[in-house]
Amino acid sequence: MDLHDYGLASDLEMMRQQAAERRQVLRWLLAGAATVPLISCGGSSDASGTAAGSAASTGISGGGTVTLPTAGACLVIPEETGGPYPADGTNTNGGSIINVLNQSGVVRSDIRASFNGATGVAAGVPLTIKLQLLNASGSCASLAGYAVYLWHCDREGLYSLYSGGVTAQNYLRGVQETDSAGNLGFMTIFPGCYAGRMPHVHVEVYPSLAKAASAANRIKTSQFTFPMATLNEAYTASGYTASVRNLAQISYATDNVFSDGTSLQMATVTGNASDGYVVTLTIAVNG
Repeated sequence: MDLHDYGLASDLEMMRQQAAERRQVLRWLLAGAATVPLISCGGSSDASGTAAGSAASTGISGGGTVTLPTAGACLVIPEETGGPYPADGTNTNGGSIINVLNQSGVVRSDIRASFNGATGVAAGVPLTIKLQLLNASGSCASLAGYAVYLWHCDREGLYSLYSGGVTAQNYLRGVQETDSAGNLGFMTIFPGCYAGRMPHVHVEVYPSLAKAASAANRIKTSQFTFPMATLNEAYTASGYTASVRNLAQISYATDNVFSDGTSLQMATVTGNASDGYVVTLTIAVNG
C-alpha cells in the first residue's frame, strides 16, 4: 500500500491555491472535514490480509486525493498458507496425523534439536529470530501472553516429519510465549532454499500459550522472508550448495506467496554467514 502522508493542512493549502472553479470543492471539504472519521489501525482487512485502516483516503473530484493519517497505525501481516508441512494436526503424512503442538518439549526457544524422544540436530548457519507482536485493533499495543508456533525447512530444504530422510525428526519447530513487551525469540539455523519457493519461515499466532496446543485456536498464519543480499551471502556457507541453484531459479516476484509484496514480511537482518545472523520482525495482528 502506498501511503502519501502529506498532512491534511498542506492538502488544504494546495487546494486554496487552485483555480476558482475548484473553490466549491474546497468549501465542501472544509464543511465535511469534521465528520470524516479517522480509521484506526485495527480497521477491516482486505483480501490479502492487510489492514485497510492505516489511513483514510478521500477522493476529491478535480482536486486529487486527501490522505488522513492515523498516528501509531500498524498494518496486519498478510494471511498466508501454512503449506503442506505444518505438523500442527491439520494434515497427515503416511496416513497419520502429524501434530507437534501437543508433544512434550515443543515449548522451547532453541529449535535446532529434535525433542520428545527424537535425537537429530539440524546443522547450518546459526540464526536468531526476534519477533514482536502488536495489536492492530488496539492502538498497536504490545501483545503480552500470546504465543507463536514457528517452523521452517533445514539447510537442504527438507521439513522434519515429512521429507524423506528426516521423517523421524521434529527439529526446527517450536512454540514461544511473548513477554510483557510482546517479544519472543528462537535460536535456529538459516533455512535453505528448495525448488519453487523463496526462502521463508512459517508462523502461527495464538492468543495464549495454552491455546497454542490446538491449531483450531490460531488467529493468524503467515510467513516471512529475508533480503536477497542476505540470502546470497548465507548460501556461501557449507551445506547450502543446493540453495544456490534453487535461489537462482526463483524470485520474490515469481514466488506464489511473496509475489504480491514483501513489505510486511521482510525481516531486518544483521550478522554474517560465518558468525550467524540475527533477524527481527514486528508482526501486527488483530488481537
